[in-house]
Amino acid sequence: MDAFLSSKRQAAKTKSQDSRVQSDYNPDGEDASTDLKLATLSSLFPNVDQATLLDLLISADGSVDAVTSSYSTPVAQLSPRKRSVAGVGYQTSLAAFRKPQQESSFAKRRALTRKGQTLHLYAPEDIAAHTPCSIIHNFLPAQEADVLLEELLEEASTFERQTFKLFDHVVESPHSACFYVDSLEERERHKTEYLYNGSLLQDIREITPKMRAVSGTVQTAVNNEVTKRIEQYYPNGKKLKYQSPDEWRPNAAFVNSYRGNESVGYHTDQLTYLGPRAIIGSLSLGVAREFRVRKIVARDDEGAGGSKTQRADAEGQVAIHLPHNSLLVMHGGMQEEWKHSIHPSPVIDPHPISGNKRINITYRYYRESFHPKYTPRCKCNVATVLRCVQRKKENKGRYMWMCHVGNTPGKEGCAFFQWAEFDDDGEPPWAKK
Repeated sequence: MDAFLSSKRQAAKTKSQDSRVQSDYNPDGEDASTDLKLATLSSLFPNVDQATLLDLLISADGSVDAVTSSYSTPVAQLSPRKRSVAGVGYQTSLAAFRKPQQESSFAKRRALTRKGQTLHLYAPEDIAAHTPCSIIHNFLPAQEADVLLEELLEEASTFERQTFKLFDHVVESPHSACFYVDSLEERERHKTEYLYNGSLLQDIREITPKMRAVSGTVQTAVNNEVTKRIEQYYPNGKKLKYQSPDEWRPNAAFVNSYRGNESVGYHTDQLTYLGPRAIIGSLSLGVAREFRVRKIVARDDEGAGGSKTQRADAEGQVAIHLPHNSLLVMHGGMQEEWKHSIHPSPVIDPHPISGNKRINITYRYYRESFHPKYTPRCKCNVATVLRCVQRKKENKGRYMWMCHVGNTPGKEGCAFFQWAEFDDDGEPPWAKK
C-alpha cells in the first residue's frame, strides 16, 4: 500500500514538474526552432494545415505570439484545404485568418517573402495584397474559354521562336510566340514602323475571331481591377505618378505558346510603346503553370549582396499559380519594380484539350503618343527603346531612351542615351504640342 501511494506521489510530482517546464517554455525564444513553433500553432489551431500555418508564421516574422494576437480565433474552426502536390491547387486564404486592419496601402504592407525562399500564393486576396498583380479565376464561361483555346492551339502550330542578341551571343527564345493587332491596317503599320529588339517583326497577324469576341470582356475586367487597385492599395486612393488616367484599351497582344516544360527566365516587359506604369492583362489557357515574381533590388541597396545572383535572391520570390481560364492583371509599377518569369515545371498535369501545352495571351494598350514616329532617334537613325533604371539606387525609377539596334544579330548599335521626361499622367513632352 505504501509503495502504491509512493508511486502515486511520484507520478503527481512528475506531472507537476512537467507543467512547470511547459509554463516556462517560450515559443518565441532564441532557441525555439520552426518545428517547435509550428507544433505550438498546431495545438492552438488544430484544424489548420501545416502549410497554411507556415505561411502565417512567415507573415508574422516568425513570431508565434504575433500570429495568435493578429489572427482571429475562428481560424480554429476552419477546415483545411488539401494542396495538390503535382498540380496547381488553391490555398486557404491568409486573409480569412487576419483581423481587419485600418491601413490597406500596398506600399506599407509587410513583405511575406524571405531571402532565398519562395512563397506560394493562390488566393486572389493574398496575391493582390502582396504583389503588384491581381487574378480572376474562371474568368470566361467554361465553353468560351475552351473554344478560344482550341482556336489558338491551331494558330500556335505555326508560331516561331524569336532570335536576338544577348551579351554578344545570338540566343533563341525558349518558347514560341506571335504578335496580334486589331486590324489589317494596324498590321501593316506594325510591320514597317515598330521595332522589337532593334528589328522589325515579320509575322504579325490580325486578332482571331474568338480573341476579338473576348477583348471587350478583358477590357472591362482589367479596368475594374485597376479601379479597385487604386482605391484599396494606393496611397490616399490616388493613381501612381506617371500612371495614365485614361481607360485601358487593349489594341495589341502577344500570344505565347509553352510546350511541356518550356519556360522563360526573369524579365520585365518592354515599355516603349506602352509608356510608364503600364498595365498588362494576361489570360492563361490550357496547362496550369507557375508564374513567379520578385522585387528588383538595386546594386547598392543594403543587404542586396554584391553579385547579380545575390541581389536577385535578396527579396525572395513569390509563386502565383495560373490555372486554365485565369486572368492575371499586372498593375502599374510591375515592370519598373518587379521581374517575372514562367518557372520550369518538373511535373505537368495534362489538360483535356491542350495536353501539355499552355497558351498565354498578354493584352496591351499601345498608346498613340508613344508611336515611334514621335520618340527620340539614336545615332543609328532608329527609334529608341524606353527603359527604367533598376540597378543604380541613386537613379532608380528614372526612365531613359536608349539605342537597341545592337540587340539584332549581325548589327552594332550606338551609345545613344537620353533621360525621358513625363508629366504626372505619363505623357511625354511632345504629346502637348
